[in-house]
Amino acid sequence: MDKPRSPTRALRAYMMLTRMLAPLAPMHLRRRLAQGREDPARWQEKLGQAGRPRPKGRLIWLHGVGVGEVMALRGLIAAMGRADPRAHFLITSSARSSAQVVAGNLPPRSIHQYLPIDAPAFVARFLEHWQPDLSIWSDQEIWPVCTLEADRRGIPLVFLNARITDQSLEKKRFIKPLYEDVLRRFQLVLAQDSRSAANLKALGASAVEIAPSMKSAAPMLAVDEAELARMRAMFDGRRIWVAASTHPEDEAVALAAQAQLFADDPRWLLVLVPRDPKRELLLDQPFARRSAEDNLTDQPVYLADSFGELGLWYRLADAALIGGSFSAVEGHNPWEASALGTAVLHGPRIENFANDFNALHMAQAAKEITDAASLVRALKGDLAQMGLRGQSRVRRAAPLDGLAKQLLGMAK
Repeated sequence: MDKPRSPTRALRAYMMLTRMLAPLAPMHLRRRLAQGREDPARWQEKLGQAGRPRPKGRLIWLHGVGVGEVMALRGLIAAMGRADPRAHFLITSSARSSAQVVAGNLPPRSIHQYLPIDAPAFVARFLEHWQPDLSIWSDQEIWPVCTLEADRRGIPLVFLNARITDQSLEKKRFIKPLYEDVLRRFQLVLAQDSRSAANLKALGASAVEIAPSMKSAAPMLAVDEAELARMRAMFDGRRIWVAASTHPEDEAVALAAQAQLFADDPRWLLVLVPRDPKRELLLDQPFARRSAEDNLTDQPVYLADSFGELGLWYRLADAALIGGSFSAVEGHNPWEASALGTAVLHGPRIENFANDFNALHMAQAAKEITDAASLVRALKGDLAQMGLRGQSRVRRAAPLDGLAKQLLGMAK
């Protein structure tokens, strides 16, 4: 293996800054803990303090910043697990919600930990404990100190599902020397599309290949079968649709559509699943609340204010309005719904998942809606066939076994 390159002036300056700020990290995390934004039992993992022992043998470390990124890695982990039945997997993320969701969907031989704050002392503590044989980063997030320290220890680095929009490129240009240093430490960079590939090269990545998104190959979301049976009994006789991972702009459209549907036929039921279940919602319609264990009677809305249960709601619903598609969020992952045979609907703003939605449109398994009226029309259409076409498209997704073997071959 080649000797790791020395950090550039930009990376040395970044490391000096993070080293200076590191003493403030515990106070910052405790403040977030008091606000309910950190995990009370595990917040010290962000200081590099391991919450679990390292398993013996080969350990592959994979990082995704949030829920969607972590869940998208499960198909790859499953493929690597098949290729090497003795390998173990360390999954890291930053958001508290990601830990709560992934807990019910962990692949075999996998451990979840929070990524340490990107400062030398915390990262060194993390790497000295876990000693991974390969480091895989996904989507948009790579951290300079984590990358440098892994490179210094001879841990091969891979960047998968890499995505960077034109807007993101413009924001990063002023720190291009830092990104150039970091990106050139990766042995393999796989971009989701040609635009991302060009933008990564503009930031300094020396070798970029294009590969389809791995999201369509992820295993189906898990579900508690007993709870599924109970909810089916409670929802019996209702015409169910779900608005999933929603933000305020999505909710405005979904609630307006539900008001029209319910006025025409009180069997219609909207299961509303906010992206942040703890966010306070002002609903202008009667509703039952999941967290209060309310029994559904004749309310038009069921507020699913819980983490990690999309597998339950998608199985109950005929169609899903994918959140983030009416706002600057620019969409969320549609494949989880399609995998379960749920028809996919979305708003006009889907830049972050454009290729994914386009693939479903080509399969006639997704439909764009623009307002409440078009959403009502779509929900009254042939949802069953749309859902079946989406499920069929997921089953035709490219297998990840070849990529899994390639990555395992790179592990030290």
